[in-house]
Amino acid sequence: MEKDQVPQDIGITGGVTREVQYAVDKDGKYVKVLSKGWEPKNIVNELAWDDIQESIDIANEKIMDEKASPLLYFMEKSIMDVSLLANYIELPTWKVKKHLKPKGFKKLNQQRLDNYAKIFEISVDELINYKPEN
Repeated sequence: MEKDQVPQDIGITGGVTREVQYAVDKDGKYVKVLSKGWEPKNIVNELAWDDIQESIDIANEKIMDEKASPLLYFMEKSIMDVSLLANYIELPTWKVKKHLKPKGFKKLNQQRLDNYAKIFEISVDELINYKPEN
């Protein structure tokens, strides 16, 4: 691709960030060119964020139906799965799965709540009092 053909399609970042692309200049040499975005990549990013939002919405429904604890919301919002959260919290996955259920969550001690809150960069109060908006 030639230097003047590097796409400048502003996407979800609003053109605030840029990424380096390599293109050929008028002398036939490869040079770095800053790009604001590329339409196909923008579409994929938007679809990915839609999927993440859908996962968050499903988590909120489960929390409202008392089928999941607030941990599920914060896990989905942080784009984590059970295995990753278990690694961060340094617990076996089966224990994290237990904490994702309301009954298991209610039994968490202060230290465990502190650890989860720290991982999600929220207060313990935000964690235990999280209520999804209708």
